[in-house]
Amino acid sequence: MTEEHASDDRRKAHIYVRKETDPQETRVAATPETVKQYLRAGFLVTVQSGAGLEAACPDEAYQEAGATIDAGDALSKADIILAVAPPTPKEVASLQSGALWIGHLAPDLNLPTVKALANAQISSIAMELIPRISRAQSMDALSSQANLAGYKAVLVGAAHSPRLFPLMMTAAGTIRPANVVVLGAGVAGLQAIATARRLGAIVEVSDVRPAAKEQVESLGGKFIPLPDSLVAEGEGGYARAMTEAEAAEQREIVKTRLVKADLVVTTALVPGRPAPKLIDDDALKQMKRGAVIVDIAASRGGNTTRTEDGKDVQVDGVTIIGATNLARTMSVDASALYARNIKALLEIIAENGVLELNLEDEIVDGALLTHQGDVRHAPTKQLLQGGA
Repeated sequence: MTEEHASDDRRKAHIYVRKETDPQETRVAATPETVKQYLRAGFLVTVQSGAGLEAACPDEAYQEAGATIDAGDALSKADIILAVAPPTPKEVASLQSGALWIGHLAPDLNLPTVKALANAQISSIAMELIPRISRAQSMDALSSQANLAGYKAVLVGAAHSPRLFPLMMTAAGTIRPANVVVLGAGVAGLQAIATARRLGAIVEVSDVRPAAKEQVESLGGKFIPLPDSLVAEGEGGYARAMTEAEAAEQREIVKTRLVKADLVVTTALVPGRPAPKLIDDDALKQMKRGAVIVDIAASRGGNTTRTEDGKDVQVDGVTIIGATNLARTMSVDASALYARNIKALLEIIAENGVLELNLEDEIVDGALLTHQGDVRHAPTKQLLQGGA
């Protein structure tokens, strides 16, 4: 290969849009909209056949945008792979050395995959590790998907509830509005508040970050006050892990609201750790029959002691919905937002189709999980070294 041809290859990096291997995953990492933008930027783009079908993006739409539909061997030739979920062992084995995988990787839950990526000399960017800084807002896939999850959680809860949400005055009498409690006022929680209020419910909210109070009240929610001793604000706007004594005190305070709740939406997460248990068996026993809990944190163990990931559980007349990845139930809009998040990321790591990972860039440094055989994310590296 001549130097001129090598330059051409580098200038036109090959993007491959993967079809998700999980049959329940309906999202896709690139839409015809972003494919057009990649092609204009100088990339070559191949889309695995059927990749966008569940997101209302058929192969024909990608072809009209200018992409090539995969004939079967394009993955092994790709420079950049765009995905939603982590790769399978077979996919890792088929990638060329030096390729870049971009997607949700949940490294602490997928240590064998992280190790395989590093051993295969595959670079990987975990979208959930994108730093929460102003310059990275357009790339924040966690927030874009959590926004949708918070919205859908309330709709799912309302559909399962035997109660009407708004105040309603009828000839037969007045129906009082439903009481909704939201635990955690992050992106998902704030959207849950807004959605429940639009449906006419009375909403109370608990969060260990005092800064959340103003946001909650701006949406019409009532902030549940906690003592200063329970302030647990961590880095990047996330909550820090609480001690067991702190968690027990918080549970007792929140319990006084839970016993009156018709719907509870739980969203509390601590990065890289199991979800905190905010609702214990005692609280569940005291809740009203017919109450519904939608636990967005189910995939991380859940915020209740009885949550089962992906399942609906009945406990003393209370329905607990282990809401696994609600965003993928809205595949069209979830895919559109996620694809734009990735497009914004590629704008800082590639210009005119040339891929260049600047390790001094704060965003690249924070999100680059594996690179040149090394696991760069310190918490994940520690887990691997600990024999996990």
